[in-house]
Amino acid sequence: MKVSKRAQAVPPSATMAVTGRAKEMKAAGVDVIAFAAGEPDFDTPDIIKAAAVEALKAGKTKYTATNGIPELRAAISEKFKADNGLEYSADQIIVNIGAKHSVYESLQAVIDDGDEVLLVTPYWVTYPEAVKLAGGVPVVVETDPANSYKLTPELLKAAIGKKTALLILNSPNNPGGFSYTPDELAALAKVLEGTDVMVISDEIYEKLVYGDTKFVSFASLSEDAYNRTLTINGLSKAFAMTGWRLGYTAGPLEPIKAMGRLQSHMTQNPVSFAQSAGVVALKEGAEVVEEMRVAFEKRGIFMAERLNAIDGIECTEPTGAFYCFPDVSSHYGRVIGGKKISGSMDFAKALLEDAKVAVVPGAPFGCERNVRLSFACSLEQISNGLDRVEKWLNS
Repeated sequence: MKVSKRAQAVPPSATMAVTGRAKEMKAAGVDVIAFAAGEPDFDTPDIIKAAAVEALKAGKTKYTATNGIPELRAAISEKFKADNGLEYSADQIIVNIGAKHSVYESLQAVIDDGDEVLLVTPYWVTYPEAVKLAGGVPVVVETDPANSYKLTPELLKAAIGKKTALLILNSPNNPGGFSYTPDELAALAKVLEGTDVMVISDEIYEKLVYGDTKFVSFASLSEDAYNRTLTINGLSKAFAMTGWRLGYTAGPLEPIKAMGRLQSHMTQNPVSFAQSAGVVALKEGAEVVEEMRVAFEKRGIFMAERLNAIDGIECTEPTGAFYCFPDVSSHYGRVIGGKKISGSMDFAKALLEDAKVAVVPGAPFGCERNVRLSFACSLEQISNGLDRVEKWLNS
């Protein structure tokens, strides 16, 4: 049977591929320590699960409004006002089937064939594929590790061309684990003034920031930023609700209306009873989110310290999300366990096969020198896993 050229051109998600292989090995009885999944190891809080159960008992199992139930969009609007100083009416908000769907659908709504979209290294693996599926052209902006891989005003100004339609920003960053400061984002917003470049600000890790990091929503920086930005967020990471598939997008009315038209044909509405749980998460979940954030912060510090103690690995302490993104390239060119390590793909594959540790190669994120490790697992697992990594590198 024929498979479309479009589908043939899309590679599988690198993170999902590694996670899937690790799960297969575990199912076969192999003792694998997985640092691959971008998924909290905490269970969804009980108050959220209870809300879903109540919604099921109440018969909330039918179609809802395409853009999401009014109660959830109102709760999201209140969240934006309270947390980010942003005023979005319910009509300026659409609830999607997870933030990944938000990214895909927003690009479908605003990108035309041939439009160029700026992707800043390191970028999330889904961004370039979603851009291409929308008919856009990914334009990669290379950043400097010495500047924590952050986009600078100079780099942004140089990257903007006649066909540039959109910039995708992600802070806190997956896979980099870094966060932009308010001043750094304000400087980028200043460069965009007077241009027609839109912004998608992916803020899914907003609640997971560490140390003295201050989160700021890009759209809140100025009226100009507000008018050119689609803000994407969701419940998966902060509330440990990855499988519930609840993301949302807010922005100017016309692109949100366009996303609603697309969604009415793509997926209809988000899951009805999951939306009821989402209302409770946003209104009552702050305390449990903070408990998880504190645990992640301890793990991130521990993982970064352990990685930096291993010869030939350099790692910046994360300020957000739940990832470390160490540079392991000093080991490229070596033969480890009989295998030649030529890059991040070889590194990740050999590490999984020989040491039974799953990490994600940096190449699909646009950074060949790095690998990504998630610290969404226990301190004991982190310690044991990095013991294996060190032993393997010294073999």
